Amino acid sequence: METSALQKARAAYQPKLPRGLQGAVKVKEGKPTQSVGNQEEIRALFPNTYGMPIVEFEPAAETDTKAMNVGIILSGGQAPGGHNVITGLFDQIKKLNPANRLYGFILGPGGLVDHNYMELTADIIDRYRNTGGFDMIGSGRTKLEKVEQFEKGLEIIRQLDIKAIVIIGGDDSNTNACVLAEYYAAKNYGVQVIGCPKTIDGDLKNEQIETSFGFDTACKTYSELIGNIERDCNSARKYWHFIKVMGRSASHIALECALETQPNICLVSEEVEQKEQSLDDIVDYIAQTVADRAADGNNFGTVIIPEGLIEFIPAIKKLIAQLNDVLATPEAQGLTSDEQIAFVKSHISAENLSTFQSLPESVARQLALDRDPHGNVQVSLIETEKLLSSMVASRLAAWKKEGRYVGKFSAQHHFFGYEGRCAAPSNFDADYCYALGTSAAQLIANGKTGYMAVVKNTTAPAEEWIAGGVPITMMMNMERRNGEMKPVIRKALVELDGKPFKAFAAKRTEWARQTCYVYPGPIQYWGPAEVCDQPTRTLSLEQSRQ
Repeated sequence: METSALQKARAAYQPKLPRGLQGAVKVKEGKPTQSVGNQEEIRALFPNTYGMPIVEFEPAAETDTKAMNVGIILSGGQAPGGHNVITGLFDQIKKLNPANRLYGFILGPGGLVDHNYMELTADIIDRYRNTGGFDMIGSGRTKLEKVEQFEKGLEIIRQLDIKAIVIIGGDDSNTNACVLAEYYAAKNYGVQVIGCPKTIDGDLKNEQIETSFGFDTACKTYSELIGNIERDCNSARKYWHFIKVMGRSASHIALECALETQPNICLVSEEVEQKEQSLDDIVDYIAQTVADRAADGNNFGTVIIPEGLIEFIPAIKKLIAQLNDVLATPEAQGLTSDEQIAFVKSHISAENLSTFQSLPESVARQLALDRDPHGNVQVSLIETEKLLSSMVASRLAAWKKEGRYVGKFSAQHHFFGYEGRCAAPSNFDADYCYALGTSAAQLIANGKTGYMAVVKNTTAPAEEWIAGGVPITMMMNMERRNGEMKPVIRKALVELDGKPFKAFAAKRTEWARQTCYVYPGPIQYWGPAEVCDQPTRTLSLEQSRQ
């Protein structure tokens, strides 16, 4: 495999570890925990893994550790730093006992079920230190939720003498990790399951998880691109750039990129929902900003749009909820696309049918057709940026006839998605992920299962971070998925009374009318800490004590 000069230099970077993980550790246990919601239902579903304490690692004298083989799974979409979770896990289990082995299951959870694996040796591990992507073993979206899957996985676990499985994933994947942990615990199989918090979307966080890995790098990658576009925009001064960024279930990426680059407009899905805005309301808001800037002679600007915006418009959200239930019924299976459209039209309420028929045909069809493996609308396939710009153009044309608008409007469109998922990790993500992998190894060595590895105090220097584990059940509540109530990890949405949104809201009126662009430039790996090691604005604001 050819390697670039950067990759060779980055391979030599030794991630920084919290003091509590730099040698032997002992476990400090907190009080028993309970789930964030639906306590009785969650306790009943997870009797063997509910109520466990939060744990932290502290330095200790050297201790002997029995040999233990470990399996690792990458689940769901890619996020920068995944390879460092694996390298941190590998280095720590070898440090605990050189006889320990690490097995990677190929292409996600399906690799466990299908017995598709490879042993990860030092030669393989060394090629992937501090690199982006999940290409060491690949990822997949198979959901681990059926007894036959658990039992089939157990066969290869026994064959390889694996003591524990580590699942690196987002909220759905970690929910599945908890279900697997509960099943193996209930059966007394002696197999531990540990999760790690991964998603660039930033919506896997709570009081215990300060940030999900990959968010830092992805936002810095997107912000560089947005800054480049803003500079081009301010140079040509003739285009409005509509930029969609990833974030189906929450607007954390859009908000972070706005804080980094100061665009003229950034839409926040959670605010749209709270204010019960319609598609027309959003179009009016953008068109008015375009008109105001045109009055100043500025026929250019930038708009950041979160990927999942369409799902947060209340009328459309209500429509999608009923569509999900209708499409989950047996009668809706196996239909052609045209039959499926006709089927949903005849099975939704009059109010939802009115909303459905008011949408452009391409958007309506996308809402009514295929779902992803988790049953979600594939909003990334809906070109929201083009939909909004075309509606804004129509609104401005009408205003021009009325004398309300005197400018010129020409739009360019961008969607930044895959560009950020496999970038080389920032120093923050390289360090954070290595610490998560090391924590996962220590959770296994200390007999824990049904836990997620966590690292806290992350706005301090890495040596002062606090590593440990949190019971996954602590983060769960019951939600409707595919027409039935299921236990899931509660997603973290943008809090409109939180410090990051308030910092944005305080400035957006100024940014809308003025040209206040900031150009962050590329991620820096070497140099002063204030340039190379800074966390996201979101994390800094959330963790600030002011």
